[in-house]
Amino acid sequence: MTARFNHTIIASLDSATMADFYRDLLEAEDAPSWGFFTNLTVTDGVMPQFAAPPMDFPPQHYAFLVDDDHFDRACTKIQSRGVEHWADPQRTRPGQTNTEHGGRGVYLLDPSGHLLELITRPYL
Repeated sequence: MTARFNHTIIASLDSATMADFYRDLLEAEDAPSWGFFTNLTVTDGVMPQFAAPPMDFPPQHYAFLVDDDHFDRACTKIQSRGVEHWADPQRTRPGQTNTEHGGRGVYLLDPSGHLLELITRPYL
């Protein structure tokens, strides 16, 4: 396969606030921004772009694979800041992380209401 994931636009109520949130939690790098887009880069040059759409948008789900040390740092930030989080996407296990799929995972909402998932092992 030669196809690789390159970028996605994440609908944002406030693109600067969203970029700050993702930059901090994902330890992302700033990327050149243009027009309506505030851009970051993560591993392999994948570029999340944050922009306010001209219409209402439904919440989305974004999952990021991180190593164990990054997961620990992210969970420390989440807990120390009192960010609501769950061990499951249905949000029935508040304040917990999971140990499914041979790794660890956590779910939380970003500032625009999207469900963000951090996992330490891929599902497949």
